[in-house]
Amino acid sequence: MKEQRGFSLVELMVVMVITTALSGIVLGFALDFWRSNATLESDLETFVSRENAGDSLREALNPSAGLITQNSIVDTHTNNPDPSDATNQHWLILHAIPGNKTVGSTGTTTPLFYFQAPALDSSKNLIMNGSQPYQNEFVLYMNGTTDQLLMRRLANPSATGNTTVTTCPPAQATSSCPADKVIINNLSSVDVRYFSRSGALLDYTSSTDSDGNYSGPDFPAVEVVEINLHIFKKSQLKGGADTSSQTVIRVAIRNA
Repeated sequence: MKEQRGFSLVELMVVMVITTALSGIVLGFALDFWRSNATLESDLETFVSRENAGDSLREALNPSAGLITQNSIVDTHTNNPDPSDATNQHWLILHAIPGNKTVGSTGTTTPLFYFQAPALDSSKNLIMNGSQPYQNEFVLYMNGTTDQLLMRRLANPSATGNTTVTTCPPAQATSSCPADKVIINNLSSVDVRYFSRSGALLDYTSSTDSDGNYSGPDFPAVEVVEINLHIFKKSQLKGGADTSSQTVIRVAIRNA
């Protein structure tokens, strides 16, 4: 009679149980590793985007001639038009009111503030209008559909040789009107504060006139602006950690 070889049913079950347990440990370790790597990558991307946003805002605001309550250069693609302007070529009037602004819902945009800066030619010389330089204007706004902070440029049409080019909403961008610059992605909200050169907090709502209307210091008095960007990026992996961070950018307005 030939000798019977092979595994008994009990031995086979033991091997299956051990194999399943070891596979679960390896798979769990791999998933944790992928989650950790995804979280680290997201943190690094967010860090880089925050650094780039700070550089972009400082570069734009440092030479600024001041914050303004509304654009004077017409914008044919105004996202949030002033309801009192029948031409829809001017953005909503804003005032220097510190506080938090959240990114709106899908399909909405929210203006943050407006500012102006001198127009320059290709040699970086000021383009003068008599004794004063021509001013370009800029709109900083949030897009609720893309969770982005963007900047619209409005080039002064009277400044001959102006190197600044007017931009448009990304959906309406063309070769002659490039897309608005993306300052940062994954934005959830922004805290903004305004200061004098001495560090006093400026607030348009801090005082009222005899009729009860706000009469506090407004944008023309602002000499330092502080922008706190709140970033939120949801994890791409189930069970992974979401990325939540913030960065504070404080810029002195050089020509204020």
